[in-house]
Amino acid sequence: MKKDTNSGGVVTRIPEPILSTFVFGDVRTSWFWLLVRLYVGWQWLDAGWEKVSSAAWVGPTAGGALKGFLAGALKKTAGAHPDVSSWYGDWLKNVVMPHAATFSWLVAYGEVLVGIALILGLFTGIAAFFGAFMNMNYLFAGAVSTNPLLFILELFLILAWRVAGFLGLDYWVLRWLGTPWSPGDVFKKK
Repeated sequence: MKKDTNSGGVVTRIPEPILSTFVFGDVRTSWFWLLVRLYVGWQWLDAGWEKVSSAAWVGPTAGGALKGFLAGALKKTAGAHPDVSSWYGDWLKNVVMPHAATFSWLVAYGEVLVGIALILGLFTGIAAFFGAFMNMNYLFAGAVSTNPLLFILELFLILAWRVAGFLGLDYWVLRWLGTPWSPGDVFKKK
């Protein structure tokens, strides 16, 4: 542990373990993260494309398929040990169901965008976050399927964001834009 007294107070800094530094921050692991990214991205793109191609998700009857999914989730709020928490059921019933068409478009295009971003390695950490957010909502709604696996892989992609998109567009985009704590070329004064 290191103590830093430069900031006027005492701050304890715990160094990152060597293994996590290698796995989540070393560009030599970027090949592994590329495979994870491509798998998760394809899962999202495939699921989203199926929805975007369906009239029940984004066409004239948008929201129809989502209403069916929501009805199933709301049935799971009953019983002694419900699969869906009552608070989440209330959210689905009072907020999502009345605006099913809007949420239907958000889900369909959100899945496609997350898939494309992960496959291209563009804003990988942010795309993985939104993928994990959608997986978490599906899990709260009682839909298990591949959601736990994708959620775990997305958490790892979030942790590895510095190198997960290294073999992708992040290699150039992050150099150009930078991060909030380290501005990229576009924000540097000349």
